[in-house]
Amino acid sequence: MFEQLKSQPSDKIMELMSQYAEDTRTNKLDLGVGVYKNAVGATPIMKAVKKSEEVLHKLQDSKSYVGLIGSIEFSRNIGELVLNNSVDKKRLSYAQAPGGTGALHQLLLLARATKSVGNVWVSNPSWPNHQAILTHLGMNSSSYYYFDEITCEVNFDRMVHDLNNMKENDILLLHGCCHNPTGANLSLEQWVDLTQLIQEKNVLPFIDLAYQGFGDGLNEDVEGLNYLIKNVEEAMIAVSCSKNFGVYRDRVGVAIVVSEASKKSVVQDNLKSLNRLTFSFPPDHGAAVVNQILEDNTLKLLWKEELEEMRMNMLDLRERLSSELHRETKSDRFSFVSAHRGMFSKLGLTSEQVEFLRKDYGIYMVSDSRINVAGLRKDVINYLASAIANVI
Repeated sequence: MFEQLKSQPSDKIMELMSQYAEDTRTNKLDLGVGVYKNAVGATPIMKAVKKSEEVLHKLQDSKSYVGLIGSIEFSRNIGELVLNNSVDKKRLSYAQAPGGTGALHQLLLLARATKSVGNVWVSNPSWPNHQAILTHLGMNSSSYYYFDEITCEVNFDRMVHDLNNMKENDILLLHGCCHNPTGANLSLEQWVDLTQLIQEKNVLPFIDLAYQGFGDGLNEDVEGLNYLIKNVEEAMIAVSCSKNFGVYRDRVGVAIVVSEASKKSVVQDNLKSLNRLTFSFPPDHGAAVVNQILEDNTLKLLWKEELEEMRMNMLDLRERLSSELHRETKSDRFSFVSAHRGMFSKLGLTSEQVEFLRKDYGIYMVSDSRINVAGLRKDVINYLASAIANVI
């Protein structure tokens, strides 16, 4: 039977990790994997998470199942964090999922179950797993222009031009903030314009929110999303806690559906059924840790302070890298680095230049020149900027 299976293409980032691990050079630099790293290159456990786990260790007296859609309390608390009361709670359905990827998967299954979905519109470029999941589920997709490779900014006019081809019942997939892989965000004014287009075309907005708090702040990062949700009848949101709570391996995510209040019951029932058919019960530990933080004012304050420290560190790294690239290249070519937000920036380098950086300097980044800014250390910025200047 298994001889009928075909080899699957390797994940580029996982392949990059393997190459990096095998590299024996002491000056090598990993800018590929999307995890936050501190000043010494480690991915720490947040203090608020540690303290929350200590509390749970004392209070938890069972490891029994929580429920098919996980912890309702946890999902509602995440909903409040994301939506800021921008929509009537009677219109919200939730399902806990294994990470943001799990939430994306379950929401796409829900959309597919309606048997009315046309194309799912995905930004070019986007997180590779978006298209991979759509292909796996047999769902039709189209791409829309997003990132200008010359200016390294959003080309909103071309984006809207492409999206004018959307049809009724299509799905528009948007990044809530800190666009992956480009780091180039939509402005609030552009969110307003997109909302009008969504209304006119009668399409379903689907927001992937993986980096809230990593860009301009917890509330600022969802201003556009909140405006959109206030002004549409239906929407889907996939939320990940991996980055802003640092619970990568615990797989903590939430699928949120906005619908008419009269449809909430049937939406919730379908989410419950899909969870049952996919993995039965979502993992609880990470969600319980996050919920404890959001429920405890002291822990929540500590978490917000730590998250803000991480955000400011990434902004500082961006400023330093932009400044060094300006000095090394004697040009403003890379000034966009300081304007981008979140963990990533796409540098506008060719795949050949990226390969030179890997071979000659031990600098590892994805072939499209996406770098994980959060993986930088201050002491290597000069080395990185000099290497980039040498290959362009």
